Amino acid sequence: MKKNFIFLILSLLPFTYQIAQGQTDSTATEPEVVTNKPVRFVWESGYLIDQQTSQVAPVNTLESVIQHKFGTVNNGIQDLYGIMAPGANVRIGIDYVIMKDLQIGYGLQKKNMYSDFNAKWTPLKQMNTGMPISVSVYGNMAIDGREKADWEATQYYHSSDDSAYTRHDFRMSNRFSYFAQLMIARKFNDRITLQGGVSFSHFNTTPWHQDHDKVGLHAGGRIKISPQGSFIFNADFPLQIKGMSEQADYTVGSEPILSFGFEVSTSTHAFQIYIGNSESLLPQDMMLSNPYKLDLENFRVGFTITRLWGF
Repeated sequence: MKKNFIFLILSLLPFTYQIAQGQTDSTATEPEVVTNKPVRFVWESGYLIDQQTSQVAPVNTLESVIQHKFGTVNNGIQDLYGIMAPGANVRIGIDYVIMKDLQIGYGLQKKNMYSDFNAKWTPLKQMNTGMPISVSVYGNMAIDGREKADWEATQYYHSSDDSAYTRHDFRMSNRFSYFAQLMIARKFNDRITLQGGVSFSHFNTTPWHQDHDKVGLHAGGRIKISPQGSFIFNADFPLQIKGMSEQADYTVGSEPILSFGFEVSTSTHAFQIYIGNSESLLPQDMMLSNPYKLDLENFRVGFTITRLWGF
């Protein structure tokens, strides 16, 4: 009886192997299911140098930011290429994601003590299949926080006979300025992400030689050269549209801005160090009143540090 049982087991082994092999082959030939999800790590931060990216963090995430620009490099080693020079500018800010793809924020800048209240919304995200780009809208309202006397000292306009300059009558609304931007971004592969945009800036009150309104074009991107390191750049072009000018003279325009540098990132931090020819950290101020031409002596070193906090 025992011999017959062993013989039966040995006889069934080939059939058992064939059944198992058939199940393995069947599993291997099943088509892979591709899940349509947002593309990951389009950007490492909500900031690209001194401008915004299309990124909005997950809901209930707070992003803190410190931005700093030193003095110009034109004095060379005397002031350590502007790092020890007077005239540095700083902005500190926080951004909080209140619902999916929508964040609100606040920032305070040293120059003119600008307070900016801002929001960013990304209604379209780049997906693994289908949607090839991310589309975002960013806007802010800023308030000039200088003392009244300091503010009035810079606010002149042409008198009616065009022979003298007269101070604006002070009103609280004179301090307000606005910025709106549409951004389109695409991550082309694991190394390259590019972004383009168009913006509109407005100041309620400006000195006589500056515009009230400005349309601008923007481009930026990153090229990853290591898992944590990337080359980054920004280019901003204020358009000189004479028909939009409300000033008596159209003699002073805002200069284009070029910035480039290096970014190091982790899952929660991003550190960017760069050089660029702009002093301000408020986008409408950059677009309307950047006097620094694209000369090496006008460039200044800057850095941006962001940190994500989950709640």
